[in-house]
Amino acid sequence: MTALSKRSRRLAALPLGMALATAVVVVPGATASAAEVTARAAADATQLSYVVNVRPGHGPSAKVKKAITEAGGTIVTSYDRIGVIVVHSANADFAPAIRRVHGVESAGATRTAPLPAQSTTDVGTPKVLTAEEIAAADAAEGQDPLESLQWDLPAIKADKAHEVSLGSPDVTVAVIDTGVDDTHPDIAPNFDRKASVNCVSGKPDTTDGAWRPGPTESPHGTHVAGEIAAAKNGVGVTGVAPGVKVSGIKVSTTAGFFYTEAVVCGFMWAAEHGVDVTNNSYYTDPWYFNCKNDPDQKALVEAITRASRYAEKKGTVNVAAAGNENYDLAADEITDPTSPNDTTPADRVIDPSKCLDIPTQLPGVVTVAATGAKGVKSSFSNHGLGVIDIAAPGGDSTRLQTPAPPATSGLILGPLPGGRWGYMAGTSMASPHVAGVAALIKSTHPYAPAPLVKALLYAQADATPCTDPYDLDGDGKADAVCEGPKNYNGFYGFGTADALDAVTK
Repeated sequence: MTALSKRSRRLAALPLGMALATAVVVVPGATASAAEVTARAAADATQLSYVVNVRPGHGPSAKVKKAITEAGGTIVTSYDRIGVIVVHSANADFAPAIRRVHGVESAGATRTAPLPAQSTTDVGTPKVLTAEEIAAADAAEGQDPLESLQWDLPAIKADKAHEVSLGSPDVTVAVIDTGVDDTHPDIAPNFDRKASVNCVSGKPDTTDGAWRPGPTESPHGTHVAGEIAAAKNGVGVTGVAPGVKVSGIKVSTTAGFFYTEAVVCGFMWAAEHGVDVTNNSYYTDPWYFNCKNDPDQKALVEAITRASRYAEKKGTVNVAAAGNENYDLAADEITDPTSPNDTTPADRVIDPSKCLDIPTQLPGVVTVAATGAKGVKSSFSNHGLGVIDIAAPGGDSTRLQTPAPPATSGLILGPLPGGRWGYMAGTSMASPHVAGVAALIKSTHPYAPAPLVKALLYAQADATPCTDPYDLDGDGKADAVCEGPKNYNGFYGFGTADALDAVTK
């Protein structure tokens, strides 16, 4: 499996075609001997990363620290407020050994593949707008040049909302993702540098520009950031909340994996840096679903649950994409063929009530399904009564859901690194629409705590009844089954997000 082939679930619109090249070892000095280089390579080839969860509030005790060292572990960083320690170890028995230590509540490996020294990724790109397509876009008065191609904005009344408010620059939405190109002309005016960071190692890296994607990395985070807060500045596209700030919290490795230590770091950084909303259009690798009866996966669920809850207590609304497999997440069982995706995946049948997609199914997280240009659930969008909270435009095949002119594509248009624009689709694109609406609510009600912002988000959503029968391709067979009433069902949750209500109520 290629490094990001499974990322179609969150990151894709069109196949990204990502392939992992041969890993190379970076030698941090010209004077290293061949033996030293070989030793480093050997260590990298066997080390794994772990989270060790202890009682929150006090950090690891001297006994736990000593036990980590004796078990062959090295502490990378410790998030004492939530009791999560990030550890590297080459000891294959590290997790079982440390779980036996008094004071350790859970511990587990965050991956099944060894820590890479460095990897490079050959990344395909979404459908990029040509110069001719950009020139041909017919913008109405007061619109940005490409806004006429954004059918998704009127779908949630964002165009009408902008006549009332663009959102407050005192509100920041953090894009926890593959990195954000803050030099893009649609993003630069609204970029919040102080709330941006690289969290890939699990420890914050505040080096200038560390939050940006590399030249061979996914454009996904930049697209998402633009959907939320592309400035209304006479350039390119317009975001759902073009007056708020957006930051980049990079949590994806160069090979495209979102590991637990990075995600924990992302939520903690957001919590401590005044972020009002986070967008999470990914699932935490290497497990699509994390089963609590597995001690390693249980530790991963616990670590990210602690971090996301801490962020919400600090005032952050966490929004996440539901996924792109057309799964019913409320079903009795699901076959997961993709885990663990960083080594050798195999089919496993899981109970989605006990095996969680994280952070999507964590308590308090806003779970977002996708709709297409006709306002119907996107063909790929996961669903499930009691799981989906709200829906928003994520795009779909133009053949299945054709937008009204002048829009020409059923996908979602947004910025791409390097000053470009292009189309993507997925629940990855639906989630930032909801994050943008949440930012508008926070702009309208600046003192509202996170639970109230979420309550308003749901109360203001436009009730959307089940699509029955749901047969997008017209072959006479239902493509999915929707359960529940008009104002709360498995396809659309409380309904479709409403940006106009966000700024007027």
